[in-house]
Amino acid sequence: MREQIYFWLVLIIWNIGVFCLYGLDKGKAVKKRWRISERNLLLLSLCLGGLGAALGGSLFHHKTRKWYFHLVWYLGIFIDCFVIYLVWRM
Repeated sequence: MREQIYFWLVLIIWNIGVFCLYGLDKGKAVKKRWRISERNLLLLSLCLGGLGAALGGSLFHHKTRKWYFHLVWYLGIFIDCFVIYLVWRM
């Protein structure tokens, strides 16, 4: 039971972090400053950050024109749901 609580905390904090990174990258894009690479944003989205990435991309209107970001966001959400299912069954 305690492991599940830690898992939920890590998952929530991770998604908040990914959400904030999308906002940070959007702010840097507007100011034409150094940016977070697309590769890193995509990897963070796949590594249990799908929901945070999708919400961040939608709220900040960031990377919404690129089809592969949408694909990775939804794939990341699917991975999140699958891992949650596995943890729930423990």
